[in-house]
Amino acid sequence: MQAIIDACRNHTINAVPVLLISNKADSGALRKARAEKISAHYLSSYTHSNENELSDAMLKLLIEHDVDWIILAGYLKLLPKKVINYYKGMILNIHPALLPKYGGKGFYGKRVHQAVIDAGEKETGITIHIVDEEYDRGKIISQCVVPVMDGDDAESLSKRVLEHEHVFFVETLRKLCNGELVI
Repeated sequence: MQAIIDACRNHTINAVPVLLISNKADSGALRKARAEKISAHYLSSYTHSNENELSDAMLKLLIEHDVDWIILAGYLKLLPKKVINYYKGMILNIHPALLPKYGGKGFYGKRVHQAVIDAGEKETGITIHIVDEEYDRGKIISQCVVPVMDGDDAESLSKRVLEHEHVFFVETLRKLCNGELVI
């Protein structure tokens, strides 16, 4: 998230971040967004008793802030269907593997990297994809390969993939905003 905000601020990405929604009340992302003067809100099943109320609250904020694209950078929950349908084709997620491998419910963070190592893969990577109603199944927009090194464990592989994620997501968003990459 911070890499994207920085890239917008220094005009690498031709966009303006206007809203951050987190499903974790103590998220560092909320603090960082507020420090950057970006409207930041905590919404979850704890703040809204059912999916319909949560959907309505999210949509209200997204529409009020005139959001064009939703970028998931650390948001691990499946978005409500109403939000996905309203922003169909305009929600991007980053995943720390080469989808369609090692994706789906429960495949996040070090779990992904451990699965890659356990399978004996020689390469992994990063996938940026459109979000739909299933975890990690939307149309793939771009991918970046990251080698799996001899002696890697989930921690070392995670760190190397994360280093590439910051650059790769920014570069992909830059291309989308400049029309170099069309969905």
